[in-house]
Amino acid sequence: MDKETYEKQKVFAGEKKPSMNRRMVGHDYQERQMYMITMVTEGRRRLLGTVVGRSDGLRGTADEPRIVLTDLGRRVSQNWHDIGVRYPQIRIIALQMMPDHFHGILFVREHLDRPLGNVLLGFKQGCNKAFRELVPSVAVLQQQTQQANNDRHHGLLFARGYNDRLLLRKGQLDTWLHYLADNPRRLLMKREHPDLFRVQRGLMMGGQSFSAIGNCFLLQRPVRLQVQCSRRLTETEIQQRVNFFLNAASQGAVLVSPAISAGEKAVMRTAFERGFPLIYLQENGFANLAKPGGMRMEACARGQLLILAPWEHHNERIAISRNQCLSLNEMARMVCSVCCCNTATNQTEGTV
Repeated sequence: MDKETYEKQKVFAGEKKPSMNRRMVGHDYQERQMYMITMVTEGRRRLLGTVVGRSDGLRGTADEPRIVLTDLGRRVSQNWHDIGVRYPQIRIIALQMMPDHFHGILFVREHLDRPLGNVLLGFKQGCNKAFRELVPSVAVLQQQTQQANNDRHHGLLFARGYNDRLLLRKGQLDTWLHYLADNPRRLLMKREHPDLFRVQRGLMMGGQSFSAIGNCFLLQRPVRLQVQCSRRLTETEIQQRVNFFLNAASQGAVLVSPAISAGEKAVMRTAFERGFPLIYLQENGFANLAKPGGMRMEACARGQLLILAPWEHHNERIAISRNQCLSLNEMARMVCSVCCCNTATNQTEGTV
């Protein structure tokens, strides 16, 4: 990069420290709105339950992916649903408990007398009470350690703060509900294929360092073919490019692209749907606990996909620049041309 472009974008974004817990600037958290709330346990302790089953288990069978809650997990679940009892203006839509976090959807139907953050603080305090009652040894040790260190930056049961997402568009609620319901299966998939979902850092190719998620052994495939299409292509020309690259993929080529132009997106999308191996390059890097979204997770589990990111992770929405597009396409060309025989040797040594 174009490190200069990246630094300019950081300045434009306000040089904010990356945080998943930042509130939306200018939003009124007392007014009517639907939210998805995520909270994680302090230290990511797995205190709330255990996910059991198999990622390919069928619903209604003993292998169905699901979570078995601890007593503490059941109390947290009850406290979440009690929010709607204490605050009639709030309707609880859904909850998905996980061993070390939960996702919940709620709907503020009417104006609240206090900001939603105050409501959630009360919820946390109720969960802390349950924590002290049900797991006193862990709760007391945690509290004593924080007091001894004069540590006010961490919570008791849950870490300080929370992540919220606002419902802003049609169809988003269905996406959220599917994501919540699918969480146990996704966790089992990560456990069954740990190397494919671990963030790999420091993969060096052609003097460029990448972070990666997915099947790094795709870099060792003998034929890697860059997908690059002009923005000026007609629909007919795009379909011709799609046919060309699908034919190459059917003969063993791994397609490589940041999928920026309409033609590149059409090629990569069609190849993805056909199950061909792909290497994507993306502008935004990976947080430590990042995982692919949607169907990309299944593709990673099948070993079909590798996602490469040359730059750091950022939470802000930053429009990709022309220079970045050019850089990503040049990196795709380089990935296809350099010898990558040693880049996948550390597949099991990445950090999370």
